[in-house]
Amino acid sequence: MRAVTTLSVVVLASAGIGHSVMAGLDADIARVDPFKDMKNRPAPGHGMNVLLVGTDGRDQITEHERRKYRLGGAPCHCTDTIMIVHISADRERATVVSLPRDSYAEVPSHVDEATGRTHPAHPIKLNAAYAEGGPQQTVRTVEDMTHLKIDHYLEVDFITFMRTVDVLGGVPICTAQPLKDSYTGLHLSPGTHTLNGGQALQYVRSRHVDAASDLSRMKRQQQFLAALIERATSNGVLLNPIRFRDVTRAVLGSVRADTGFGTDELLDLGRAMRNFSPSSSEFTTVPIGELGYVVKGIGSTLKWDRAGADRLFQSLREDKPLAAATPAPAHAATPAPSPSPSPSPSLAPRPQGAQGPAPVTVEVAPATIRVQVENGTGTAGLARRMDAALAATGFATNHRPVTAAHRDLGRTVISFDPRWDRSARSLAAALPGSVLRAVPGQGPVLRVTVGADFKGAVRTVRAAAPVPPKVEASVIRGDEKVC
Repeated sequence: MRAVTTLSVVVLASAGIGHSVMAGLDADIARVDPFKDMKNRPAPGHGMNVLLVGTDGRDQITEHERRKYRLGGAPCHCTDTIMIVHISADRERATVVSLPRDSYAEVPSHVDEATGRTHPAHPIKLNAAYAEGGPQQTVRTVEDMTHLKIDHYLEVDFITFMRTVDVLGGVPICTAQPLKDSYTGLHLSPGTHTLNGGQALQYVRSRHVDAASDLSRMKRQQQFLAALIERATSNGVLLNPIRFRDVTRAVLGSVRADTGFGTDELLDLGRAMRNFSPSSSEFTTVPIGELGYVVKGIGSTLKWDRAGADRLFQSLREDKPLAAATPAPAHAATPAPSPSPSPSPSLAPRPQGAQGPAPVTVEVAPATIRVQVENGTGTAGLARRMDAALAATGFATNHRPVTAAHRDLGRTVISFDPRWDRSARSLAAALPGSVLRAVPGQGPVLRVTVGADFKGAVRTVRAAAPVPPKVEASVIRGDEKVC
């Protein structure tokens, strides 16, 4: 009886301390109302659905961190990562479903609050919904695609992610293969590594590790979340109110949340997660029916397997574990083979007459990338030389170079609509040292403003090896993803 009484006092005291140290944090959360005036929403299911989005916001990143972790350039103001986190009604299980950023989506008709104009439903890439209408448009589009009612919204940017990892003391990640991405600076040898915040950001952002691009990146993001859960639940963070406050303060430093997600909800989740372990979580990606689904004015998208997606989201509505709802066939115990790697650049066939380094593998074929060249210097004919050089390496230039408004540009600039970011990165690979500049609403034509750094050479690039036409969704528990 004395032991039970003592335990009760400790529990009550811990709860009181927990609420007192958390009470002041509610005011620090930046608020957004993604559900304002929304009508005809899906019926609520069982459990809780949180839409977690990662944006490329980097306003609070230091100049040193920008250089060290390759975070330069202007943000595209779009969602770099989109996940649905389902917490079961008994708070004993979490299911994370990744939604590819390039998913083909149709934005429901809506009224622009700024102008009062009604915009009809139209197709876009899923990550562009944020650029069109912020959190509300993102929630509306996700609910329309999944028929799931979103209960809460959390938006995390680069700085929030980095600080959270650092306050946990880093997160261990293991890899059987070397991981290298020249765009983000990621370079991991085979083995186990404890990543700090900046390194972790490189890990979850990298899309150029292999030919699977964004699909393999989502798998790494899922592996990282599983490792993050393992780290948080194994070192006493959730049992110690002060440590829990420190982690939560790091998360809430620049996070945006819906108006209904406050201190009480955080404490409720924190108490529930005290019993969490990696085996309590499961991860999957929405089934993909068609890769490279080309839409006029949008580009290459990923089209969902509608039947498979409907089964997946029905399981979430009914609060069922996915592993139990979609048992794997006996032969599925063997991991699916990874996409065949691209031929080694040193052994790859060289285009006739090509000079300089071997071709660089990119995401989008040059022939599908439309380019307008303009001269940003006082050197006559420089834009014409750039146009001819790009055309010779396969890019779809319009052969009508023009003169830029300003003619004192030092470095070449590639201006692009965020919806064509993959094309922009592919073009940038052909123009090493160029600067990427996002211009929302520019459209499918990329604009290259030639700077004084251009010496007449364009690097040869080629499209990555094709990936399988269909991607089946697999469900993996968190303890299968951690080291």
